[in-house]
Amino acid sequence: MQKVYLSNYELDEAKKIYFDKLKLRLQTEIVNTWDALGRVTTKPVFAHLSSPHYNSSAMDGIAVKSEKTFGASDRNHITLTEGEDYVVVDTGDPIPREFDCVIMVEDLIKVDDRHIKIYQSSVPWQNIRPLGEDIVENQLIVPSRHKIRPVDIGALIAGGINTVEVFKRPAVGIIPTGTELVEPGSELRVGDIIDFNSRTFTAQVTEWGGIPNRYSIIKDNYKLIKDTVLKANEENDVVLINAGSSAGREDFTSSVISEVGELIVHGVAIKPGKPVMLGIINDKPIIGIPGFPVSAYFVMEEIVKELIYSYQCLETEERKIVNASLTKRCMSSLKYHEFVRVRLGFIGGKYVATPLTRGAGATMSLVNADGVLEINQHTEGIESGTEVKIKLLSAEDKIKNTLVCIGSHDPIIDIAADIMHNRNKKYFLSSSNVGSTGGLMALKTSETHMAPTHLLDMETGEYNVSYLKKYVPGKKICLVKCVNRIQGFIVEKGNPKNITKFEDLLRDDVKFVNRQRGSGTRLLLDYNLNKLNIDPQKIKGYFREEFTHLAVAAAVEAGDADAGLGVYSAASLMGLDFIPVCNEEYDLAIPEEYMDSEIVKEFLETIKSEEFKDKLDELGGYDYSNTGTIIKLQELM
Repeated sequence: MQKVYLSNYELDEAKKIYFDKLKLRLQTEIVNTWDALGRVTTKPVFAHLSSPHYNSSAMDGIAVKSEKTFGASDRNHITLTEGEDYVVVDTGDPIPREFDCVIMVEDLIKVDDRHIKIYQSSVPWQNIRPLGEDIVENQLIVPSRHKIRPVDIGALIAGGINTVEVFKRPAVGIIPTGTELVEPGSELRVGDIIDFNSRTFTAQVTEWGGIPNRYSIIKDNYKLIKDTVLKANEENDVVLINAGSSAGREDFTSSVISEVGELIVHGVAIKPGKPVMLGIINDKPIIGIPGFPVSAYFVMEEIVKELIYSYQCLETEERKIVNASLTKRCMSSLKYHEFVRVRLGFIGGKYVATPLTRGAGATMSLVNADGVLEINQHTEGIESGTEVKIKLLSAEDKIKNTLVCIGSHDPIIDIAADIMHNRNKKYFLSSSNVGSTGGLMALKTSETHMAPTHLLDMETGEYNVSYLKKYVPGKKICLVKCVNRIQGFIVEKGNPKNITKFEDLLRDDVKFVNRQRGSGTRLLLDYNLNKLNIDPQKIKGYFREEFTHLAVAAAVEAGDADAGLGVYSAASLMGLDFIPVCNEEYDLAIPEEYMDSEIVKEFLETIKSEEFKDKLDELGGYDYSNTGTIIKLQELM
């Protein structure tokens, strides 16, 4: 029988109920001061010693009695005798009690081995570091509940503190569950899923100051899960059990927690992450975390992080918030507080936020996210152009030094991004693959610096220019020639279905995979189908859409499709065969106002570089003879 969620608490309410019930038991330990980086003090720490603990010389020179130097000047040199009037000292040497100042060696005139002359008088305590100048015995060095930094370690040791009492770091047991899970490096079969969530948890727990303890993958077996949970509960302060938190037939986590402990919360009104479970076993917390990676990430960030910090008496840091203009409408359910990953750009003096893929399994949406937009529960959505608050995941300096590229996909954009960053560590490139038309619309609304495009005019056979005139009227646009590339059919190795022309796509034994509407490749396909009077609806797979050439190639490589239209380099990277159809012009549309910016100049130098051209040669299928040529659109009007 299918189970249902026990609750649908709002996030803050769920955390309050859970943390109030937990009553965490904080433990302390003594550690060596030099091993205490990042640890949190349980009480104030006072110096045992003064630093320096003696009067010491601040210079190389001689220690003298200041009264012996009175009257010295350029016209009246005073001669001093070693052993009677002075002793030689180096920086850090103790100063004998009978002396009260130091003259640095640069201000001495040597007479012989035992005599020197001075030409200016000195004052008491000149160039002497007095006892306790830096730290005085019994002085407070660090307060209680202070996270120890590298500089603190130095001060503590200088103050004679060789051990320090700190809060113990919580041991966190991590249990991956699922019959379908396999370890990284295993030979994969259909239905296998590589367990990467638990490794991500391990890294997060380490980053937050906990001690991770990952257990081996546990199959979907009630007794095995129960036994492992009890073992982990005994060996750790906190237990995280990944997957099995939903309401499916093999989701055992809730039953295990309820049997051996108490399930406090099952289901929180957040998206992604709703199925989270918050329980207690033997007065220790156990958290059931959803299996989808994005759901797991937000449960870790919003709940587990705070728990691990609480064991160390730390407050979670608030992420910086910036205002940004939303580039497209963002719908939301009224039932959940939703976390939307966004990519940020700094364009025309303001931030713009583009929502990324919102699926709970879209791991790359986390990798590519610069920030998070939170849509409150009971809000239906947010309209395009609305100013929203974004919690930053990336540094502001990085975002402001990022060239935003929205438009048609080609693997060479990622290659150029890597080369540009290696050429100048200051700059980054962020690309969003929305198709050529989507890129031009982003140009129109000033949401991108650059739009790669390869749109074929079905009437004239010309690339890009007519579309720029149509979609971006009134803007001064430069069309930068990038590459001519080969488009064709991506097919299985050996082309077993013998696909050589567009008419072959009509065959009953051929499955096709398409690009999304608005992409240049989709327009190229439709252009050729129209010329041949082919009804698209008669092609199996015409309505299956992918957003990149690599995704099309992956579908063919996996056997999900027999053919797709794409670029040669994508087929080459996947080890597939390629049937050429035509050459096309893949260009970059850039507003004239950005052409003089340093980051655009750096990008243009990158695509003209020999290193970039060498990479194109490795991929194959590109002609770069016109790369970097600039055409001002108004010259073509």
